[in-house]
Amino acid sequence: MVENKSKDDNVITTRSVELDNLYDRVKQNYIRIVEEFTKAQPQYTQSVSNLQLDYVAAAKNTIQNMVSAQKMVASNWNFPIGTPQYTDEFIKKSNEITENIVSAVRINNQLTVNAINAAAENFRALNRTFESVTEFNTNAGKAWSSFLTVQQQQFLRKQ
Repeated sequence: MVENKSKDDNVITTRSVELDNLYDRVKQNYIRIVEEFTKAQPQYTQSVSNLQLDYVAAAKNTIQNMVSAQKMVASNWNFPIGTPQYTDEFIKKSNEITENIVSAVRINNQLTVNAINAAAENFRALNRTFESVTEFNTNAGKAWSSFLTVQQQQFLRKQ
């Protein structure tokens, strides 16, 4: 049996190969860009972590220095800052406020972690959705291509 390949078939095949090469190159370039961002991510994370630790250390140091300075000034002046009844009430209210703030910070941290975890799960679900849509579109494309090929062959046989 002799195959009849026309010039158009060769052009279509060449275009198909060129198009495949184009899509492969685009995919490789995008993946390369994402991988480059990924390489830098640990450095960014470490830098942000170090900045946070430096901020915390600076805040603690500032608080200690401010309180020490105020304590020193008050003791040098021999000036009573508060009477015992107000001092006890102030300490009690200060402790209450501190406990409320610590509790609010814990709740906020847990909500933030939960939101980040939910966002990560949503990205995983989105990725699965993209995979499913791609698979569906690929199968639909193959089905249409097969259908059109059969129709084209029937048309060519009639001529």
